[in-house]
Amino acid sequence: MDLRKRLGSWPVIRQLQQGDTLGLGKAAQSPRSASLEPRTATADRMARSVCPYCAVGCGQRVYVKDEQVTQIEGDPDSPISRGRLCPKGSASKQLVTGPQRVTTVHYRRPYATEWEELPLEVAMDRIAERVITTRNETWQATRDGRRVNRTLAMASLGGATLDNEENYLIKKLFTALGAIQIENQARI
Repeated sequence: MDLRKRLGSWPVIRQLQQGDTLGLGKAAQSPRSASLEPRTATADRMARSVCPYCAVGCGQRVYVKDEQVTQIEGDPDSPISRGRLCPKGSASKQLVTGPQRVTTVHYRRPYATEWEELPLEVAMDRIAERVITTRNETWQATRDGRRVNRTLAMASLGGATLDNEENYLIKKLFTALGAIQIENQARI
């Protein structure tokens, strides 16, 4: 390859030759970047959603191709976020498609060193049984002559991936069970 052709492929030389002094036009594109297209262009459909990470409720556009999520972007029509997402919201596609995502129930027996997989029905029945047993064994109707109707043996600690609706339902559930330690850490 001769020197003139090699120099002509440099972005700065292309900028000067094409009059694109700020490097915002074609001079900034390589042949590879010119051939790329956005993942949203090939999507079968787009669904609107809300980011699950905190209580702000930023709008998201979820692009789907062949029933698989291909891209998640901020929704410019959202009055809350106007198309912007924080780093966690921008990475929320990994919640659905990440290879580290656990999709089965894992249980580690007391004093065991290994996790075992449980069917979802078995895990749900075991949780319900333990909640009912704990509530019945630790229920406190009164304290110092005052009616309290509570249990101090259960608590709820939510995380930043719970949305407002889930937090509302969790609060209602644990309040009905008599728990008073109910917290959600939804701050970024």
